[in-house]
Amino acid sequence: MTRRLPTVADLLADKGKGQKTMLRYFSLDEAAAAEAAGIDIASVPPELLAHPQYRQRAPAVFSMTGKAHPEAGTADDYLRFCGTMLQAGADALYCSGSFQTVEYLAREYVPVVGHVGLVPSRATFTGGFRAVGKTAEGAIALYHECRRYHEAGAFAVEIEVVPVEVASAISARLPILLWSMGSGPGCDAQYLFAEDILGENQGHMPRHAKVYRNFAAELDRLQAERIAAFNEFRADVASGAYPEAKHVVAMDPREHEAFLNGIGG
Repeated sequence: MTRRLPTVADLLADKGKGQKTMLRYFSLDEAAAAEAAGIDIASVPPELLAHPQYRQRAPAVFSMTGKAHPEAGTADDYLRFCGTMLQAGADALYCSGSFQTVEYLAREYVPVVGHVGLVPSRATFTGGFRAVGKTAEGAIALYHECRRYHEAGAFAVEIEVVPVEVASAISARLPILLWSMGSGPGCDAQYLFAEDILGENQGHMPRHAKVYRNFAAELDRLQAERIAAFNEFRADVASGAYPEAKHVVAMDPREHEAFLNGIGG
């Protein structure tokens, strides 16, 4: 059966009815794979979402995009960006900025997704790249932060690297959607990066990531094949094996003779 692109209202109506799947991906091929696999939600870079083929590849994947607040500019700048992305086909916009900015965007009917827990652009305030909310005080602060996002008009928040008990309790007590990255199964969606799932990440592997394929080995094999093919091409040029007659266009001998006479022999 053909899938239908869900709306914000659809996602909110499904709260408490199981978990959605969510990916961060970076290419049209990954978008098409997500569509074919039935992935529900995606976070994608602005340039990918604005690609003219994106919605052809992922017509039913609820797709958000955005900028971290240090690069977003003023609230007005961000509103203009949101308008451009909504016109390009975005279903929601990510905002890591202030509650005032979230409220400003929501008042203009921008579907806003916030971010709590380990927020990379704000990590200095929570002790760096580590779990957030492991103490009662920290967990209570997270609850109030999610509540404030809801009150500001956001319909969802990404909740990243938060103890499972905390994320589950917040999700059960607030109507806002919680999209979990490393925060356990008590939320409304499970969120992973495609590069981790595919085994392409050769750097730090987050605790919450699960590797399903080893694309890194395949990419290494393909790179070795690229180098070999380029070497063979270089050798063929040096030896005269390329180009052959089948690779070029020849003139009729009479036209060739006329050409040479025309340029002085």
